[in-house]
Amino acid sequence: MSDADAGSGSGGETDADAPPDPMGDVYRVLGPDGEVVGEVPDLSEETFVDIYRDMVTARRFDERAISLQRQGRIGTYAAIEGQEASSVAATHALREDDPIFYQYREHGAVVARGFPAEYLAYWMGHESGTAGLADIDVFPLNIGIAAHIPHAVGAAMAFDYRGDDRVACAHFGDGATSEGDFHEALNFAGVFDAPSVFVCHNNQWAISIPREDQTASPTLAAKAEAYGFEGVRVDGMDPLAVYAIVAEAARKARTAGEAGGDGAGDTDDEDGPDAGGYGHRPTLIETVEYRFGAHTTADDPSVYRDDEESEPWRAWDPIPRMEGFLRREGVADDDLIESVREEADDRVAGVIDAAERFEVDPADMFADVYAETTPELERQREGLLAAIERHGEDAFLREE
Repeated sequence: MSDADAGSGSGGETDADAPPDPMGDVYRVLGPDGEVVGEVPDLSEETFVDIYRDMVTARRFDERAISLQRQGRIGTYAAIEGQEASSVAATHALREDDPIFYQYREHGAVVARGFPAEYLAYWMGHESGTAGLADIDVFPLNIGIAAHIPHAVGAAMAFDYRGDDRVACAHFGDGATSEGDFHEALNFAGVFDAPSVFVCHNNQWAISIPREDQTASPTLAAKAEAYGFEGVRVDGMDPLAVYAIVAEAARKARTAGEAGGDGAGDTDDEDGPDAGGYGHRPTLIETVEYRFGAHTTADDPSVYRDDEESEPWRAWDPIPRMEGFLRREGVADDDLIESVREEADDRVAGVIDAAERFEVDPADMFADVYAETTPELERQREGLLAAIERHGEDAFLREE
């Protein structure tokens, strides 16, 4: 599906009472109340509920994490409210051994992969808290904007060279498209047909910069044309639409064709020539959505946007939409919805309890600066440990 065709699944909203649609031409499966307006992916009822459950858990984690940050119990945190569908559904559309390279806001990917108890420890300042992510094929979050995208392409190229049936999925925000790493990575992916899926979360703001000030391109998906592969715009607050688009992109990336042919099995020339001849086709997916909260807990969005701006987007909130779909299809009732919410509370509480039991060793901050420690780092390490020995640990603890 090309960027030009991305609205073909939108279904068209004709109800005079329907809320305004702020997204423009996007692929869509669910209307604002969960009504079906496009082709529903062929999934089991259990999977539909799992996607809903993971979105609810991601939002509950978000609420608790912001509260913990305000209490001084974790560091700066990037909120996900409003964007749960794009990271959760995208992860469900991948195989469990397809690695995910995420920026820092896509907590739904971690939740959908099992939500390891170590995850929150990272946000508390423990670098080793990311170790649990390796077990679920999620790479540690990346603070440097777009710096992880070349790594994702490198991994995808390695899969191709080794003949591994795996796809690398990279998540990033709209602001990342202004970084050189984005362009270099997508150029390599296009030239070498790296089995990769790029999910650009267009949440309308790169911190305080609106999307229209990021680029003169009509859409972010359109940027894929320069690299010889397909770009698609999808309603990022519609979990079923995101699932469908990511699943198709993963299929195209995974499928090997003849050298010089279109690896996706398509005959559509608009995808561009298979320049590398390796047979896999990447896709750039622009998930159109809205960041309801601040960029991070260190940000004050009232400085650069009006509160009223979010109102048209609230009607498209992914969680009520998915709940509405489940109820309309007879998959969920009040009891199931309540059990999902209780389970989300329990899962998040368990992760918080595990993180707060994390044992602290001040020497750990020097452990992984370099592969081999330097004399200066060793001097600093010994100096800190000597000071703790001399003054006692209590002298270095902040009063609660």
